Amino acid sequence: MICNTVGLTVLAATNVLDVTKFMAEPITNINELKKKNNMRKKMELLVMKTQGDFCKALESLEDSACHFKIDRWTREEGGGGITCVLQDGTVFEKAGVNVSVVTGTLPPSATQQMRARGKKMQEGPVPFFAAGVSAVIHPRSPMIPTIHFNYRYFEIENQDGTIQWWFGGGTDLTPYYLNEDDVKHFHSTLKTACDKHSLSYYTKYKKWCDDYFFITHRGECRGVGGIFFDDLDEPNQSDAFEFVKSCTEAVIPSYIPLVEKHKDDAYGYSERQWQLLRRGRYVEFNLIYDRGTKFGLYTPGARYESILMSLPLSAKWQYMHEPEPGSKEAILTEVLKCPKNWLNL
Repeated sequence: MICNTVGLTVLAATNVLDVTKFMAEPITNINELKKKNNMRKKMELLVMKTQGDFCKALESLEDSACHFKIDRWTREEGGGGITCVLQDGTVFEKAGVNVSVVTGTLPPSATQQMRARGKKMQEGPVPFFAAGVSAVIHPRSPMIPTIHFNYRYFEIENQDGTIQWWFGGGTDLTPYYLNEDDVKHFHSTLKTACDKHSLSYYTKYKKWCDDYFFITHRGECRGVGGIFFDDLDEPNQSDAFEFVKSCTEAVIPSYIPLVEKHKDDAYGYSERQWQLLRRGRYVEFNLIYDRGTKFGLYTPGARYESILMSLPLSAKWQYMHEPEPGSKEAILTEVLKCPKNWLNL
């Protein structure tokens, strides 16, 4: 079923926030959202808007008959989400954009994982709140790169009533054929978003992205990077939120021009087979290393269809495949083994 816009407005302080461009009704009851003016509300509205804006930008590039399927779901433990998936399009073979706004109690495995990252977690049950938006876009053409982004906010409540909070996320690009102008445009757009808040952010989070999206058993990065950060709880909650907001607003200008540029490029059988092989590496990273995927799969009441929406419709694994030396495929492989500084900083 295709859902249109939701004719609602949310009052916050003296501002009227228009939510008519959301893909579905917010997860939190609209009357509750009207009452609240806290970070939970701000983040829910941000992820809803990001989802709506990005889905409509993608649909604008597709045939008029091709739209996102919208699946609004609830979670027995608390909260829910909105999963938007477009499949078998002319431009996008599979595009998934997911919002989740959930509450509950952390399982021991998640608590242990957070302690390993330096979080001071209490013994016993830990109530949590999480809101985030994530997307993975698998174009049909191997000339168009795949993009992934995820931005999230997390709260845990201690037994004494105090709250720990942090933000995380990032945006990264996975091309099948290397076009340096595309990669420079992508990184430049992200750097502009980072520089609004700190001149140190881009360099720091670009390296974090290269290190995080590394397929250890293959000895290569998943793609050509972008930015990535986690456990961000400084300089303060408001400034951290504004930084995340700038990052979400950079997604469309960083990616949509690349789709427009390459959606009519010619390609053949060999390019398609290479794309399927690279998608196989994408699947390997997501299922073996990705922290968000593992957290979702081990959270009670997890919705596996939404968690696994990042996987492509088609992928391929070929035994001991090596690209031909000097080929375009080999050029990309070398870059993936040794991340570059794309902006000559």
